[in-house]
Amino acid sequence: MNIAQSTIVITGGAQGLGRAMAEHFAADGAQLALLDMNAETLAEAEKICTEKGAKKVKGYVVNVVDEAAVEAVFEEIVADFGGINVLVNNAGILRDGLMIKCKDGEITHKMPLQQFQSVLDVNLTGTFLCGREASAHMAKAGNGGVIINISSVARAGNMGQTNYAATKAGVVAMTVTWARELGRFGIRCGAIAPGFIETPMTAQMKPEAIERALSMVPLRRWGQPEEIAHSARYIIENDFFSGRVVEIDGGVRL
Repeated sequence: MNIAQSTIVITGGAQGLGRAMAEHFAADGAQLALLDMNAETLAEAEKICTEKGAKKVKGYVVNVVDEAAVEAVFEEIVADFGGINVLVNNAGILRDGLMIKCKDGEITHKMPLQQFQSVLDVNLTGTFLCGREASAHMAKAGNGGVIINISSVARAGNMGQTNYAATKAGVVAMTVTWARELGRFGIRCGAIAPGFIETPMTAQMKPEAIERALSMVPLRRWGQPEEIAHSARYIIENDFFSGRVVEIDGGVRL
């Protein structure tokens, strides 16, 4: 698929990895629909992507957990751009914590259900809703398409990330399932599993967690958002890529 001739929808597109991918595709002249919760950062992203060469950029304030809102925004995107060629399911949150804490035989803490559920809502349900709506419009248009889901190296399981790891494993399972279901419509589905990438999300980590994380990376550095954008480009442009995960993690194994 030619990026310059594509309308690309990016969730969480106003910051972090989403913003990096938006700017990367803007430089190729793509049309961009950016979904995010923050109107101010969306406006900034629109301005920068326009300056970098995007043919058209529009931001949409939406909560990907809200089914009706997601349905409405994808209808709006199709009306504004004439169709959707690519969806990058990037929106996600972290709410890390141990499942339980126990000291001297006494339970001192249990992860609250809300802490667990909030991550499932955004990372898994939000990915499902956006993937469902994008694929429905792609199939209806009959021109094929590409869906990219952002997973994580944590999908294999990581201490303190019961909720996050579960969602990122689920994202990969959905990717493989969608590739099998949607291939008949010419819709390809792939996933990217980043390792430790330098973003506002990872900046929330405690200093000792950052030090521990980098000690596990053979390359001994953070990955950069642009390196994830490069991987997304590969998936979009390689028309025989589907149902697989690209691991961009510097060799780390959790």
